[in-house]
Amino acid sequence: MCVVVQSTLLNKVTKTHSESASYEFTTLTCIPGVIEYNGSNIQLLDLPGIIEGAAAGKGRGRQVIAVARTADMILMMLDATKGEVQKELLTKELEAVGIRLNCRKPNIYFKPKKGGGLSITSTVPLTHLNDKLINLILHEYKIFNGELLFREDATADDLIDVIVGNRIYMRCVYCFNKIDCVSIEEVDRLARLPHSVVTCCELDLNMDGLLELIWEYLALVRIFTKKRGSPPDFEDGIILRRGATIEHVCHAIHRQLLSSFKYAVVWGASTKHSPQRVGLSHTVLHDDVVQVIKK
Repeated sequence: MCVVVQSTLLNKVTKTHSESASYEFTTLTCIPGVIEYNGSNIQLLDLPGIIEGAAAGKGRGRQVIAVARTADMILMMLDATKGEVQKELLTKELEAVGIRLNCRKPNIYFKPKKGGGLSITSTVPLTHLNDKLINLILHEYKIFNGELLFREDATADDLIDVIVGNRIYMRCVYCFNKIDCVSIEEVDRLARLPHSVVTCCELDLNMDGLLELIWEYLALVRIFTKKRGSPPDFEDGIILRRGATIEHVCHAIHRQLLSSFKYAVVWGASTKHSPQRVGLSHTVLHDDVVQVIKK
């Protein structure tokens, strides 16, 4: 798992030292660090700050954003004393290079063809688009043959994103730092914004809440294993993506375990009663205990 962060936070939560000072843009290159949380190793990347026009290449902005595109999520470190100005500026720069923050991919099916003209259908009423605008956008990208199916009330920007096909949809947490420099009313307002958390790295304020939110946005779960006749191994958990099943647990334990799998016994929040006997398709939840029974 990889997360993009800022120097002061990197120094606080990892053993890596990144140059930080009371002025901006102290980081000039990418500095990696690793944080241990809930038994997992999460890689943090401290990237140089980007400025207005970074998408066009100013301040080595393209190189910085190229690294951000490969991360699992972005942690946007913002100055609480400047309100939401930095947030809007950085979001605009990231959107200019095809990074969509806290958005899901539009539910639009598009398949270009070599002939046969355009087939445009929708399963829901379109309030933002009409046939004339859709054809205009398709012709702008020199698409004259293909199949297009709208499964949601999409906008023109959504259609363009699907046609271009190189957009990255990424989770992002907006972290407002230096809350000790603003009023309690402003802290309360910033904390209530969507996808936001307030901290003060200098005074270690709300650092646990920040790490918990990072874990949640990475969509990770920790699973413990248990041998027959022995207590669960709570020292060494297995880290999986949210939505993982018993099949994924078997793969994580050993790649040949599936061939001798009989059933599994699970204790935890994912069961109707503990313990419960389950099959490979059972979805596990955070802190479940799993015992695999072989043939």
